[in-house]
Amino acid sequence: QLQFVESGGGLVQPGGSLRLSCAASGFSLGDYIVGWFRQAPGKEREGVSCISNLAAATHYADSVKGRFRISRDNAKNTAYLDLNSLKPEDTATYYCAAMNKWKPFSTCVRGDNMNYWGKGTLVTVSS
Repeated sequence: QLQFVESGGGLVQPGGSLRLSCAASGFSLGDYIVGWFRQAPGKEREGVSCISNLAAATHYADSVKGRFRISRDNAKNTAYLDLNSLKPEDTATYYCAAMNKWKPFSTCVRGDNMNYWGKGTLVTVSS
């Protein structure tokens, strides 16, 4: 059974940090580009970050550049998103998704070309 499961969300104070994980099962994550997306209540989904299948390329949205870091461990079939210097406006449900490695990396951040999606993990930044 194919699964893509996020974990690591929670409540954190402004300025704090979290590590989100995304574990794949039923398929080899190394064959896929991974993207992280978020959606806040009442807002459209936003592409946060993408990483190529062998981690040679990464992309960050301007809103998170310098604060978030994407990584992956293909041996563990898991991808990660480190969230640092969190702000209240980072509050959202965060989703990971996977896109076949043969698709153009530049399309990852749009989110409309993904093959698999997780169900999301909620991050709340509040004092």
